[in-house]
Amino acid sequence: MSFSELGIAPAIVKVLKEQGITELFEVQAETIPAMLQGKDVCCRAPTGSGKTLAFGLPLISRCKPAHPHYPTALVVTPTRELAEQICKVLTPLAKQVKRGVMAVYGGTSYTKQRQRLEKGVDIVVACPGRLIDLMEKRMIKLDDVETIVLDEADRMADMGFIDPVCHILDHCSKERQTLLFSATLDDEVSGLIKKYQDHPVRIEVGPKEVGMESMQHFFWMTHNIRKSQLTSDAVKRGGRSMIFCRTRRGVDRVGKELRATDLKVATIHGGLRQNQRDKAMERFIYGDCMALVATDVAARGIDVEGVQCVIH
Repeated sequence: MSFSELGIAPAIVKVLKEQGITELFEVQAETIPAMLQGKDVCCRAPTGSGKTLAFGLPLISRCKPAHPHYPTALVVTPTRELAEQICKVLTPLAKQVKRGVMAVYGGTSYTKQRQRLEKGVDIVVACPGRLIDLMEKRMIKLDDVETIVLDEADRMADMGFIDPVCHILDHCSKERQTLLFSATLDDEVSGLIKKYQDHPVRIEVGPKEVGMESMQHFFWMTHNIRKSQLTSDAVKRGGRSMIFCRTRRGVDRVGKELRATDLKVATIHGGLRQNQRDKAMERFIYGDCMALVATDVAARGIDVEGVQCVIH
């Protein structure tokens, strides 16, 4: 089955083809038909499985034009980086059917967000904290939201966002379509499904656990003085790498030490300005550096192809 056969607009299909996307991933083939019919869907799918288009294409297809301050479609996601990624994927597609997409997250200007919302934004991609701030300031109202997507629901639960997510859902239209995507469908995520979805179509894609058979695992015991050189050697041998640190200070220190070994490195943590975080991600995504050093929280939800080595 093709995107055209599913009923996706020809103009959108043309853009997908120009991007080299002609065949559906499993998660897209399984979920898009039910979502286009307006059904609630809860889907277990891993990061990198193609779920952004899986929920994005039906969202754009069913989205009605918005009035000022009243979006008609909403995507809630745990991190700024993921919100930006989703926005970048959906914007050129939505443009083909004259729909606008906007990312909403903290660390950016309230004034600019208010100005855009005043003009009317059809699809809002938001992190819970800033979205609730805008709701309380009456800059955005969710009464007209007809479709809401909860992306990376398990990560939002891990980050303590369940109560804010419930608050957001409670303020959306009662006659909405609710779509939930998560790496797991148990625990607190299961509670969201039971409370906020209406007889959802349940779809599970990919293995429940990440396959470890093809992975190599190494554990080194070393003195602090040798850590930076050992890490540098691991990156040079392993290829494109993501390095995780517990603290912002640790990220800055490791980044500085690796640069001293002639490695090109990008760093991400919550203490950086948003434009600095965006630039660091772009450098890593487009291959301008060999390693991305990040705090665990800042890196959640990041989906980057071609990572060959992960270091903790």
